[in-house]
Amino acid sequence: MFVSLEGPDGVGKSTQVALLADRLRGLGLEVVQCREPGGTELGERVRALLLDPQVEMSDRAEALLFAAARAEIVEQVIAPALARGAWVVCDRFIDSSLVYQGIGRGLGVEAIRDASLFATAGLLPARTIVLHGVARRDAVPDRMESAGEEFHARVEQGFLQLGELDPARIRLVDAVGSEAEVAERIWSALEGVRP
Repeated sequence: MFVSLEGPDGVGKSTQVALLADRLRGLGLEVVQCREPGGTELGERVRALLLDPQVEMSDRAEALLFAAARAEIVEQVIAPALARGAWVVCDRFIDSSLVYQGIGRGLGVEAIRDASLFATAGLLPARTIVLHGVARRDAVPDRMESAGEEFHARVEQGFLQLGELDPARIRLVDAVGSEAEVAERIWSALEGVRP
């Protein structure tokens, strides 16, 4: 089973990915935990390039680099794990590109969806959890964090619109509250796909 967690920067995705993976392991399941971009040698190099505030790149180049990293993690990590019956819990996947590059950068959701589905050979998570409701936290500004408030406002609104794009797969989950409270909301949102 393939599950992804999405949402704006600072909403608590990484923490919740780890909590969900631990909960599933506690049920005796094999769980592969990954992040996007990253998770492979190529993916980590692409991640460093994408986040480097010293690197300037066009919006299309950015979108294609995300797709390239995604193609690699699907082929090397996600598809093999799913083939052997493992659970995959991923910190970001296609939906981040739909929002950040499709909406935030203005490249269009359909164009980004097409590129992303080509990169994954059509693979989508069985369930995507979109965390929302927490104000963006200040971080050491990387290239994406430095994109400006208008960009991040479009991104936050874009994540709220995701549920309309694919209501059978995507669930919005309020990220306000303790880590344990949010984890329980995520578990409930996995109804129908969880063990």
